[in-house]
Amino acid sequence: MQENLVYLIPMIAPAILFLYCLLVALRRDRQSFKSFPVLEYMAGLGIVAALASGALVYLYGTLQSVTLGWEGVGLSLRMDSLSTTMLVMIAIMGYAVIRFSKNYLDGDPNKNVFMARMATTIASVELLVLSGNLGQLFFFWMLTSICLHYLLVFYRSRPQAVVAARKKFISARLGDLSLFLAFLFMYLEFGTGDLEEIFSGLKSMASLSSYLVISSVFLVIAAALKSAQFPMHGWLIEVVETPTPVSALLHAGLLNAGPFLMVRMSYLMTQSTTASLLLIAIGGFTAMYASIVYMTQPTIKVSLGYSSIAHMGFSLLLCGFGVYGAALLHVVAHSFYKAHAFLSSGSVIDSVRARKVELPKKMGSFGWIMISLATSFGIFAFVCYLWGIHPTEDFNLMATGAIIVMGLSQIISSTLDAKASFKAIIQTAGLAVFVSMSFFSLEFASSTILGTQIPAEHEPPLIIEIGATIALFIFSLVVLAQLFAPKIQKMFPGYKLGIHIRNGLYVNMVFDRMIGSLKNETFKWANLAIREEKSYKFFHTPEMLEELKTKLQSKVLQKTN
Repeated sequence: MQENLVYLIPMIAPAILFLYCLLVALRRDRQSFKSFPVLEYMAGLGIVAALASGALVYLYGTLQSVTLGWEGVGLSLRMDSLSTTMLVMIAIMGYAVIRFSKNYLDGDPNKNVFMARMATTIASVELLVLSGNLGQLFFFWMLTSICLHYLLVFYRSRPQAVVAARKKFISARLGDLSLFLAFLFMYLEFGTGDLEEIFSGLKSMASLSSYLVISSVFLVIAAALKSAQFPMHGWLIEVVETPTPVSALLHAGLLNAGPFLMVRMSYLMTQSTTASLLLIAIGGFTAMYASIVYMTQPTIKVSLGYSSIAHMGFSLLLCGFGVYGAALLHVVAHSFYKAHAFLSSGSVIDSVRARKVELPKKMGSFGWIMISLATSFGIFAFVCYLWGIHPTEDFNLMATGAIIVMGLSQIISSTLDAKASFKAIIQTAGLAVFVSMSFFSLEFASSTILGTQIPAEHEPPLIIEIGATIALFIFSLVVLAQLFAPKIQKMFPGYKLGIHIRNGLYVNMVFDRMIGSLKNETFKWANLAIREEKSYKFFHTPEMLEELKTKLQSKVLQKTN
């Protein structure tokens, strides 16, 4: 009895959010139902429950309830370091989004309906990460997508938001099908949906069966579709038409379901060379593609959208490398950063306008750029030496660190290539050392927290090392192109290439044509050009133009008199 009561603690967080939705649904006068203070207190209580769940896992280790279902498939809660870490993150994120929405939607007549949908979505994500059975994991995987759909179309009068929701719906259903097939093959292999039994079976296997190899491939496809990976990423950059709290919750919470699935199934993914190579290919290319396009975007929210796509790709790339601790660290850090970025996006313009400091321009000098690269690798080698990281024994971690080095070269080059002051150079070098030390320290902490929930790091197969090396080589070429951007921009072909990159190489246009949102009569409501043309004809009749002309003439006469 006492053990069953323990599982009620993590259930408090989603249960109180579902309770709020029930209160809103039972009220007929939803517009006059002032329940925001209640919801805010409920979300705060959810944080307390999530922290208490983490404390229980720290004291007693992994806890998993019995399965309520049929033939080993049903509902069960799993409390371990991974699920509680994600639960705490989601609870804090949900509280911040709900608190922000209190003022953001002030005056909207459907405010309570929006918050009910938001609470349902947050609760569904919390039950997703607490799943201890394949059946529950699949059910809430679908439910989070359905809840998100109703948030995306909250303002149905915005055609681009509806188009984005349609694209997301198609992508999500393909992801659901992939996940169902993955779980089906997994169930056929183990005869149960209980995660603890599945993990125990995977640990004792010397090699994977054909069922499990197929299952791992479908898991990668499901994770890629859930996290808006190339080429099914177009919907994510169009959801900026939805309310800002939805964007914050989506980018900081729901997109993480893909990397979470990979970390949760890490014992299977590590043993599947095919799945690991697929993760490196999809995640690596998406991260590179979205990072390049991100830097060319003129609008804040679209650039943040491409940034999220790149971050999700990088997280899946790390899973392909087998560095699951770093992947979870990146997911948590990205979530808090991206939630803050979206919720504060409205004030970014004012802060940029108020900034009077002019940054020095880069020259694109070959010598200084090479010195920057050498300095970056020197700092990286020094930090690796301090941590005792061996290049061959810790290849996965070294490959991840090499990507960090590429980021450090951008930081150092911004001062050396711009001929900044000696003080600025010293500060930049100190920042680079701090970033390197922070990465390895936090990665070690993340791996320690996950403990037995992920497999121990080991030397990967040769084919994985080759794949990782190719990915790093391509990344290095892109970074070099960014470092020499001042010279490339002066070239006319580089300017033309920038125009195509700004449009995402028109990949999203292919999806538009597939669903017929450009010219099909059925989707006229989704075509902004048609909508704007109609509104122009409606609002600019000859009578209205004549009236406007008369008013302007009268104002001119008044000023001259």
